[in-house]
Amino acid sequence: MFFANYPTTLYNFGDEKSNTVIQDLSAYVDLIDQIKDNINFYEKYTLQEGERADVLSQKLYGTSAYYWTFYLLNDNLRQQGWPLTNQEIRAKAIADYPNTVLTTRDIDTLFTHFVPGDTVVGSSSGATGTVLRRNIDLGQIVVDGSGFTSNEVITESHQDTIQSVTLVGATEEYNGIHHYEDVNKAYADIDPYNAPSASLTPITNVERYEAANDDLKQVNIIKPQSIAQVFAAYQEALRTV
Repeated sequence: MFFANYPTTLYNFGDEKSNTVIQDLSAYVDLIDQIKDNINFYEKYTLQEGERADVLSQKLYGTSAYYWTFYLLNDNLRQQGWPLTNQEIRAKAIADYPNTVLTTRDIDTLFTHFVPGDTVVGSSSGATGTVLRRNIDLGQIVVDGSGFTSNEVITESHQDTIQSVTLVGATEEYNGIHHYEDVNKAYADIDPYNAPSASLTPITNVERYEAANDDLKQVNIIKPQSIAQVFAAYQEALRTV
């Protein structure tokens, strides 16, 4: 139904000697872009947990055929995809951040020690891990091991020298702090040598994923009473491309 009125074009597939007539899926009309600027045609909607595009189309318009309008009307959906469920977004964060974050205030040591590839050992936990990367702005050391505890001393061997730092935090990477925000929810710098101000809010990696996913749930939809008119105009515009 959606592609019925797309114009055709000639295309050569692989090593075929002759061209094949196919629909030109790159054809574009700016009708939906015009609607974005006209409040009379659309309204706000908050997607429910697990609500798919086809399900929402059926719910609003009595047919699943208009699912594509959500992507054309919302640039973020077209660029980032449909929002995941809460369970799916948490699983994605865990998969993307599978390591351990160790936090210290001994920042000077991080400039020359605890570099990627070094092995670190926890003095009380006995946990071991390999340094993957550091974020000196937050006093973080990311390692591939687990079992470290907050407030313990960790040591590492680097170029025949041994260096230690005291931890103020140890957590799963997905629960590690990605950044801090001020009262206006703007990114805020901290002094990694000292505890962050109580006025700042730490945002973890998983919370950042959840917030971005929640933003995707706030969408514009074509009003049910306007969908038939918009669809007819869109198909007509395609026929004249």
